[in-house]
Amino acid sequence: MTKKKQTAEVPVKKNEEITVTFEDLTHEGAGVAKINGYALFVPYGLPGETAKIKVIKTKKGYGFGRLIDIIEGGGDRTSPPCPIYYPCGGCQLQHMTYDAQLRFKQKQVKDVLARLGGLENVTVHPTIGMEDPWRYRNKAQVPIGTKEDGHLKAGFYQKRSHRIIDMEACIIQQKENDDAVQAVKEVADKLGIKAYDEKTRKGTLRHVVTRHAHSTNKLMVILITNGPDLPKKKELITAIRDTIPNVASIVQNVNAKRTNVIFGEETKVLWGEEYIYDMIGTVKFAISARSFYQVNPEQTKMLYDKALEYADLRGHETVIDAYCGIGTISLFLAEKARHVYGVEVVPEAIADAKRNAQLNHMEDIVDFAVGQAEDVIPWWHKAHGIKPNVIVVDPPRKGCDEKLLQTMIEMKPERIVYVSCNPATLARDLSILTEGGYETKEVQPVDMFPQTNHVECVALIDLK
Repeated sequence: MTKKKQTAEVPVKKNEEITVTFEDLTHEGAGVAKINGYALFVPYGLPGETAKIKVIKTKKGYGFGRLIDIIEGGGDRTSPPCPIYYPCGGCQLQHMTYDAQLRFKQKQVKDVLARLGGLENVTVHPTIGMEDPWRYRNKAQVPIGTKEDGHLKAGFYQKRSHRIIDMEACIIQQKENDDAVQAVKEVADKLGIKAYDEKTRKGTLRHVVTRHAHSTNKLMVILITNGPDLPKKKELITAIRDTIPNVASIVQNVNAKRTNVIFGEETKVLWGEEYIYDMIGTVKFAISARSFYQVNPEQTKMLYDKALEYADLRGHETVIDAYCGIGTISLFLAEKARHVYGVEVVPEAIADAKRNAQLNHMEDIVDFAVGQAEDVIPWWHKAHGIKPNVIVVDPPRKGCDEKLLQTMIEMKPERIVYVSCNPATLARDLSILTEGGYETKEVQPVDMFPQTNHVECVALIDLK
């Protein structure tokens, strides 16, 4: 006689209101409570808090809830200073004290490395935070819409929607960017320039993007338009220049596609310079409208200093910087290495990297190439006998290409320094490198994006 397989009953029902105590946080920052082992994920819940919640969705192994009331606090809660924090969704952690945010990010990295990478014994240092974790973003990308009264609005999309919440300020952006976005919105509104409408696909102005160079206080304004035509172009340029005294560059980018991607392929300078210039430490960078450049200059210096420390350069080393972008890490490394080779798949980024090498008089000690790192690095070795002592990788969120990981394992550099913006793919890649004869010595989280759930890390990996 066969026994019938029993299925565990879900211990809560949809729309039920219950009292829970939060035990943990998800990687997105939602509170985790358990009822008879059944996990409930509740945004804005914090560990140690007892709260009343409403169950809004149940699945077989877990469910979701909405926070109704805090019955007993756990000590890590604070009042979000942003008036549109809850509807906006751009930040996820403003309700948490900054010390708690830093602890959360360190724990997140530790947990992911252990769970996904089998790296339980690797030292994960306390997260390097900011003295003032506000007003740090040097780049704003703000969608433009139309209010009910017909005037323009500029703001961020409400969570899980395409409804723009009008805003006067975003307190994680540098004030110069906020002021510039508001100025462009008001100027365009007075001139009668229409916002792009996603439904009708009519209207001109899709986004206003601003970039601020902290060291020079220069601003670039980029107008993303739905097609090449820009009504009242001369009046708009004059008004922007009159309203924003430190603007050095006004650029138009054309994006006529039905897409959520902000930038289109065509970019043209309407007035001023093609580049603005900024410094990280002693290294100078030219930044164009579409250059990838870290958005938090203060923490970028911390991140790169740690990468440089882990590279442990003494002046005789050959270094390869895979995913080199516009050469930011490469040029930092070049100050201490014998020679640095950077590789990047985006041709425009390599053009910027070469320009940045010239800016810093480093043309003789850095070389940049366009291509896939996993193809270019073996070619360098075969054609030119280049064997790196250190390889630095700073991949996108999807992590390193597996072919590149195998290439690094075959090249056997003494050290690999891995800069990561995603702990999950970092854990996966470290596991592969461990199998290939490498040992992860330590990992340093750096808080590049305070008030959000994102965390960057630098990992030191030595050949066994």
